[in-house]
Amino acid sequence: MIPPIFLAGLVAIQALCAFFFVSDILLTIVGLRVAPISWQTRELLEMGAALGLSLGMILGWIVFRRTARAGRAAAEKLRRASSAFLDLMDERFSEWGLTTAERDVALFAIKGLSTAEIAQLRGTSEGTIKAQTAAIYRKAGVTGRPQLLSLFIEDLMDDTAASAPEPSSVTAA
Repeated sequence: MIPPIFLAGLVAIQALCAFFFVSDILLTIVGLRVAPISWQTRELLEMGAALGLSLGMILGWIVFRRTARAGRAAAEKLRRASSAFLDLMDERFSEWGLTTAERDVALFAIKGLSTAEIAQLRGTSEGTIKAQTAAIYRKAGVTGRPQLLSLFIEDLMDDTAASAPEPSSVTAA
């Protein structure tokens, strides 16, 4: 981790460098240069400005790499969570003894599709879908979609809580 004081210093140096270059150009264009500076001082200012800008470029690259790494880690966590959710659904569907058709209907219901949309996707009537959802709810021991979905959310939350590290207990001396 880069210390915040270092970052603040680097930003301040870059601001001074940018001010130097921009003011030099503007003063030259407008012709307001009042007192010429020695070439040695000018060279030192330009070297300092170039160094500050180079450090900023290096810092930008470091931040870019860390951000890309964090993005990949987040994507992997999302993939694992998605896989865990699918595994959990498959496990529950097996426990409840859902048929293949009921599994499909349950999946569509959990995704939030309406009865009509599920019927259209499955190529069946809405009555058939209603009968299948009623069987799913009965087998799962719930009364509707919100409760069905909450079963999976609770299971995932329980898994998350179970995999979280235990808080360390502090004993008094």
